[in-house]
Amino acid sequence: MTIKELTSIKINTPDVQAAEAARSRWDAIAKPIDGLGDFEDLVCKIAAAKADMCPDLSKKALVIMCADNGVVLEGVSQTDQSVTRDVAALMGRKESSVGMMAKHYPLEIFTVDVGINCEGTPKGVIDKKVRKGTGDILKGPAMSVEECLKAIEAGIEMVKLCRDKKFEIIATGEMGIGNTTTATALLCALTGLEPAAVTGRGAGLTDEGLEHKIEVIEETLKFHLDDKDKKGIRGAANVFEALRKFGGLDIAGLVGVYIGGAMLGIPIVIDGFISAVAAFTAEGIVKGCKDFMIASHKGREKGAEEIMNRLGLKPVIDADLALGEGTGAIMLFPLLDMVMSLFSGGVAFNETTIKQYERFRK
Repeated sequence: MTIKELTSIKINTPDVQAAEAARSRWDAIAKPIDGLGDFEDLVCKIAAAKADMCPDLSKKALVIMCADNGVVLEGVSQTDQSVTRDVAALMGRKESSVGMMAKHYPLEIFTVDVGINCEGTPKGVIDKKVRKGTGDILKGPAMSVEECLKAIEAGIEMVKLCRDKKFEIIATGEMGIGNTTTATALLCALTGLEPAAVTGRGAGLTDEGLEHKIEVIEETLKFHLDDKDKKGIRGAANVFEALRKFGGLDIAGLVGVYIGGAMLGIPIVIDGFISAVAAFTAEGIVKGCKDFMIASHKGREKGAEEIMNRLGLKPVIDADLALGEGTGAIMLFPLLDMVMSLFSGGVAFNETTIKQYERFRK
């Protein structure tokens, strides 16, 4: 794939008629209008994305992109890169946090090595390694054009794999020490936001550590950006260039997952901040991807809410989550199961003696 081929991808418009049919189905069920609030809107959005007024969401997958980030050399994390490899190994055995949370739930987990800084790939992890970690973004670009494209392609390939295995909805996750720094730098580059306004503590930093992290991001932006870019970056090719300079391979891989989902009509669930930055970047490269995105939770990192507002998405869970691995994204699935049970099997007004409510607003 070339940059031109990537930025030329066209996304089909969601099926408005399917969404309207789903809304009519909700209104026909013997309950108050909009009684399930945001969940009703969510089902209608999924119906539009899948062009099916009553979508089957029984087969669910989680795709976790794992990669190391060279910026850890600047002391922006309290742990070293070996943790990425070690947690990925746990993921491969389904023993990490997300694996244990999904132990008794019908969910297929695909853990992907797109750039872990180690020899080989941990057992149980899919090998799509582009390189062993990115470069230090304070000293140079994170990756080359070819490496960034290859990581995006890896994400698209994972969606195609899920499609071939008949999965109907995909959650996103990531693992990579230092990736809140790369994600924040990328977000600031794309939007013009000040690092101090959106930089969080990641996996846990002291006040001094947070200040240092902000300084590293500020210096990184000065190193890479021209004055014309200070207010944000626009244009698909320019957004791609920002991704390759600032983003991690894990973020680039997730960008591919969002693009792949939009191409194939498969809803993709955003997890936390890093996943959200990837979603925002995907929309910047290929317009229309956001119509196939679902926001699972608000997230603790400062920039998460900013991204959701810019994408026009509303998370349905607000629980101060910050674990990563896709844990917040998969927590949405059992809730969706309950909602879909009512949507597909709920008793209609015309099957009862109850008078149907009228809709006075959309």
